[in-house]
Amino acid sequence: MMKKEVILAIDEGTSGTRAAVVAADGHVSCLQYEVLQADSPRPGVVEQDANALLEKTIAVCRATLRQAQEEHLHVAALAIATQRATAVLWDTSTGRALVPAMVWQDTRYAAELDQLAPQWNPRLRHSVGRPCGVRSPYLWAARHLRDTPAVGQAWEQGRLAFGTVDTWLLWHLSDRRAAFTTPTNATSCNAYELAQHRYQLDWIDALGFPRALLPELRQDADDFGRTRSDLLGIDVPILACAGDQLSGAIGLGCLDAGQSMCLHGTGSFVDLLVGPRLPARSGQSDSTLTMTARRQGGVSHFSVETFVATTGSLLNWVCDKLRWFDNARHISALAATVPSSRGVTFIPALTGLRVPQMQPDARAALNGVSMATTQAEIAYAILEGIAHSVASCIEANRELAAVPVSTLTVGGGLSGSDVLLQMQADLTGIPIQRMKETDRASLRGIAYLAGSSGLLWDSMQEARATAEIDTVFEPRIGEDERAQKRGLWHARIASELRHAQQFATH
Repeated sequence: MMKKEVILAIDEGTSGTRAAVVAADGHVSCLQYEVLQADSPRPGVVEQDANALLEKTIAVCRATLRQAQEEHLHVAALAIATQRATAVLWDTSTGRALVPAMVWQDTRYAAELDQLAPQWNPRLRHSVGRPCGVRSPYLWAARHLRDTPAVGQAWEQGRLAFGTVDTWLLWHLSDRRAAFTTPTNATSCNAYELAQHRYQLDWIDALGFPRALLPELRQDADDFGRTRSDLLGIDVPILACAGDQLSGAIGLGCLDAGQSMCLHGTGSFVDLLVGPRLPARSGQSDSTLTMTARRQGGVSHFSVETFVATTGSLLNWVCDKLRWFDNARHISALAATVPSSRGVTFIPALTGLRVPQMQPDARAALNGVSMATTQAEIAYAILEGIAHSVASCIEANRELAAVPVSTLTVGGGLSGSDVLLQMQADLTGIPIQRMKETDRASLRGIAYLAGSSGLLWDSMQEARATAEIDTVFEPRIGEDERAQKRGLWHARIASELRHAQQFATH
């Protein structure tokens, strides 16, 4: 029997890690999933166990490969999508992480970076497309080199490695045992010169991070060696490694300037593609950041991006920690039973605000509650808060890029909620299109990147033609009602920003 060729795709996110195979028709199958835990021992600190992350990623790969074998599918290559600015320090002699990974939501060094901002922001905005920001994997690693004996000793003895999750997985899964990173991951770490495809070494020096620890910069579609057969049981080339958000954009068919995409995962990320030229206002916003959308064939394609850090994780938090609802589906089902929140608003700022301005001291807020408020109205307010936040991201992206939004495509787990997507259409005034298998966009996109040079497809355009539209949500409210809803939201956000600023000064 002739075996059907597929690509093994990994989607290693913050809340969970998945593996599946992707065929030439774009179909994703043999999906396996493991939940990942993130810990927040104190405000501003968000960590993960990198060793557990690796073990669970290997476990889902093995389970997917077993199922693929049973279905007579032939794996031709590996492609890896990962959460982006989460940083790991590990011992190369044991392969074990030495400290908990710093997750991309972490803001523990926000105050320290803020002190560096007056000197460095002008330079970074110009070359890196963003200011110092509120977290830095390099500063985090430099502090561990100084303060954590096990890390310092490993460095002195030449057995320390550093990288983001892409580097961590490639080091373990590839036969090269090399520290590589890719532009869609490096961009999020605030020290990657977008137009030059290189590190901003002066900034890295200023943070006290040793240059010798920097992972080697490659392309998102590149030769990363071959899989370790002793670990995965297959010997195939690793042909792509990219950030999960940008992989999701590709999987949703967003490749061209003017296409906008919202991927709902742990957070909700909104990208607007701008093409191979940097936007004219690149770096002029603290919260709307210029990204490398993908780099292949020696050409970088760019996007602007704004995100809401806690949306999927917010729903998990209100269900698991507060026990207000059974699960995310319960929230959506309840919200569908009421016409509005009756003035109740929920700001999903569990780790701070980014839009309309960067404010890490802002916090989530539930407002407008009375004795008459129902559980369903709170459910509605939670989803509407996410939709409002996404609408603000779209507005910010459009303003910075000066590119009109031609389409808005959604993906990720929360995009399965019809209620949320209708809210997004109403609050943005833009039709929202949800693709089929939208929750598998990152898996499909990273496979497109790996297989579009003749392996499964002859081009990215041929690959994306396999993505199909599921539903289009048209706006149902008029401009006046939209303006009223957005006005209330802006007023509540302004109130929270004032409170956060007062809290910060005390």
